[in-house]
Amino acid sequence: MKALFLTVVINFLFALVYGQRLAQITITNNGNADVITFLTNDGVFVNVTKDGKIIDWGIESTRPGYNYPGRLDQYMGRIEYYSGYDNEDFKGKIRYVGITGFTYFSSSEGELLKGKVKSIGSIFFDYYDSFNDEAVRGKIKNAGSYPFSYYSTFDNEAYKGKLRNAGTSALTYYASFEDPAYKGKIKSIDGQKFAYYSSFDRREYRGMMKDAQMQYFINSIRYLIRN
Repeated sequence: MKALFLTVVINFLFALVYGQRLAQITITNNGNADVITFLTNDGVFVNVTKDGKIIDWGIESTRPGYNYPGRLDQYMGRIEYYSGYDNEDFKGKIRYVGITGFTYFSSSEGELLKGKVKSIGSIFFDYYDSFNDEAVRGKIKNAGSYPFSYYSTFDNEAYKGKLRNAGTSALTYYASFEDPAYKGKIKSIDGQKFAYYSSFDRREYRGMMKDAQMQYFINSIRYLIRN
């Protein structure tokens, strides 16, 4: 019970200290960083795809057996949606979570932007447009003060289109000519390197990360690595 209370307090203080900000990035087994998570002033985590679609939101789980990194519980505070009287391009989408408001782009601002999140509270989003490389087109370019860049169509097949920089952090991946067990997987985030079992290892280990750690804090952002 004391541990549960302590976790709640830590999460609350975490929200107060950092406020609205980029909180974490989830990297999947194939190396894709398809989930970018923002933390609101209410301590609510909001998961967004790299092309600006809101997936879900909630508070980090503190339930015994369910509190592994990234697991969200339902937020029990204020929830409000855009109504049927609002613009066709964002009616039915989330409008408020707690005190945090959400806005979206309409088709009048460009077909590529239609329906994408425009702001989460004080964080405003900018996207790569139709004049940019095909591999980055329509993806988040800036979220407030955090810039994002991606590997282009001219880069190696195993990582083109994948996240290259998040804020000040640089991400690299194993190339297509490397071992099939881990090609395309995340190789490094800044100075943090990742190693995997190869095709020559036991079948059940192949492609698995050698370090079983699930989360890494790098430049104030939590990276969740999903094996």
